Parts: sequence; structure tokens; C-alpha cells
Amino acid sequence: MPIDIDIAYVARLARIDLSGEELARFGSQLGVILEHAARVQDLPTENVPPTAHPLSMVNSFRPDDVRPSLDRSVVLEQAPASEDGYFRVPPALET
Repeated sequence: MPIDIDIAYVARLARIDLSGEELARFGSQLGVILEHAARVQDLPTENVPPTAHPLSMVNSFRPDDVRPSLDRSVVLEQAPASEDGYFRVPPALET
């Protein structure tokens, strides 16, 4: 079932300058793609449920286990600079 498409018109819409040889080559390639899409549309899919992904997927998150965090004083001792219990960093924006 051949599909007729004006490749020169499509190229103009896309603002692509194609030579005559390129028009013929891309025309035949696009025809093959459109014929395949038409065959896919003809498949019987009435009883196929819609899916977002072809394979069944499950979340691969690790369990969210509560654990004790690092001691604040130990961490601040290892910081290059700290002030009033917080990390001291250079300003992100100049004032």
C-alpha cells in the first residue's frame, strides 16, 4: 500500500534545501517508514490493555530504614570552617 507524500513540500516546511537526488532517496525511505506505521496501525489491539512500558516494572527503591546519623560535633570538627554549629562557606553571590 504505497503512501504518497510530497517530500519537497515537507522539506520546504522544515526549511531544508534538498537536491533532486536527496528528494528521491528520502522519499523512498519515508515511504517505507510510513508503510510500516500503517501496518502497525492495522494490528488487532482491541483486547490489549494500554501500558506505559512494554515490560512489567517495579520500583527498585531500597527500604527506608531509620538509622542514626553522624554526630554533629564530629562532623563540624572535620569541616574546613564552622560557625555557631553550622558549616561556614564562602558567599555564593557577591554583595
